[in-house]
Amino acid sequence: MATTMGYTAADREFLLAAGQACTDCAGAIDDDNLEAWPDYFSEDCLYRVETREGRANGWQIGLMHCEGRGMLRDRVLAIRHGNVFDPHTYRHVLSMPRFAPAAPDSDGTEFASARRVLTSFNVTRVMKTGETTLFAVGTYDDLFVEAEGRLLIRSRTVVLDSRNLDTLLVIPL
Repeated sequence: MATTMGYTAADREFLLAAGQACTDCAGAIDDDNLEAWPDYFSEDCLYRVETREGRANGWQIGLMHCEGRGMLRDRVLAIRHGNVFDPHTYRHVLSMPRFAPAAPDSDGTEFASARRVLTSFNVTRVMKTGETTLFAVGTYDDLFVEAEGRLLIRSRTVVLDSRNLDTLLVIPL
């Protein structure tokens, strides 16, 4: 197979599909279509938000931890009906994804068909008043699997470059 920059045609096709999935997932958040957000994850997914510092130090606790698509849906229901917060929206700017070395899943097993992809992001927060700030910068560390006839996120760790957020993390990143 011919390669470009060390990637086969199949690798490039996979990265394109993973990039589209990341873009569509972020778009669901940016467009306030939060009910669609969990659909980009596998049924048995894991979603975490942690800091770069915490990851480097092996800290087990992060800012958010959800296991399974059901918990993601519960998170959306809480945002819609339970949480009280200043109205705001996000706008994501994403890099092209790149492959990362395979990493064991949370239970220590590898998924033979899974591929690990890293995507850098900037998230701008826009308040109802119009105030706009850079809210978060970091990397999505995603494990993608083929499931339900499409490419889904099996595990997403949102790794924030800074440990400081100026407000409560309500809407998922």
